[in-house]
Amino acid sequence: MKTITPVLSGQRPKIPLFDLKRQYGRIAADVRRAVCRVLDSGAYILGAEGRGFEADFSRAIGCRHVIGVSSGTAALRVALKAVGVGPGDDVIVPAHTFVATATAVSETGARPVLADVDPETLTLGEPQLRAALTPRVRAAIPVHLYGYPADMDPIMALARKRGFKVLEDCAQGHLTAYKGRPAGSLGDLSAFSFYPTKNLGAAGDAGAVATQDDALAQIVLRLRNVGRAPRDSNRHEIVGYNSRLDEVQAAVLRVKLKRLGHWIARRRKLAALYDKGLAGLPVRTPLRGSGGTLHAYSLYVIRLDERDALAQHLAREGIGTGVYYPLPLHLQPAYRDLGYKEGAFPQAEQAARTGLALPIFPELREDEVRTICKAVRAFFA
Repeated sequence: MKTITPVLSGQRPKIPLFDLKRQYGRIAADVRRAVCRVLDSGAYILGAEGRGFEADFSRAIGCRHVIGVSSGTAALRVALKAVGVGPGDDVIVPAHTFVATATAVSETGARPVLADVDPETLTLGEPQLRAALTPRVRAAIPVHLYGYPADMDPIMALARKRGFKVLEDCAQGHLTAYKGRPAGSLGDLSAFSFYPTKNLGAAGDAGAVATQDDALAQIVLRLRNVGRAPRDSNRHEIVGYNSRLDEVQAAVLRVKLKRLGHWIARRRKLAALYDKGLAGLPVRTPLRGSGGTLHAYSLYVIRLDERDALAQHLAREGIGTGVYYPLPLHLQPAYRDLGYKEGAFPQAEQAARTGLALPIFPELREDEVRTICKAVRAFFA
């Protein structure tokens, strides 16, 4: 995950955007025991830890099947292949997301077709999805951006009517709730990233595919393990990938998953402190959600026209910030060949110009949030 963080000196911010060392300090003994358990076992791939994590995470998100893979990007790629996406197909992707949402499509040989985002949620909405439809659309990938869910019911209704599949990008959607239902359990399949800075992060790259569909789960199981039949390692039934979740990462994730509910509750409490501390300022704070729709605050992103100036001001105060994402996909050099021009997706472009992530992680102290709010208020004063 790439960010732009203003750097005015070589010193580490006094209040960083993320602080994984704080988290590790609180769970170090449990993590070390789990890792040593794997090393002592001599089983490092597709073993008990992976199966245990898949079962635990399946219960956490209310989804019948969870299949661990090597990264969030691998999860997207495998999910796309599982529903038959390939050369000649179109897949709709929001223009405001991390580039991996689109590169996973490109890796299958399909074409990413970009869509604008809803101005309130910054996620792919049904109107934006409908406007981007082509005769060759095979799938769409709504992204639960920053931890806020896309409006899934209208998206699923349109998909059923028009005959394409829906893959949820849950890279930032761990324990996000949509109308009382967990993100990841709503589409045909979903892709999770466990990159270290996520709400649920591994000690390296890791990911998972989730689905309620028994047949799709069987395809994913084969795809992640070079096409092998589950009980015959010498029989390769389809062309697959080497995209397995290793046992060390699974063991670390099991330790952290036990704490995830508490960590998300803590993020929501810190977000409420931000909402209160920034009230009355000319900044747009994240939607809180209502009616069973809940933000998981993977990121706390405010929006304002003076984004860059505020980021520099906060950097001088020793406060880390990040920009997610400074270039919409249609303006990325890698996707110049898609033919989109500046102005094609105005909401995505505005989000890229105005969004600024403030520090939020479970170990962030409440006095640090008050310090950040005070610094933001001082900027406007």
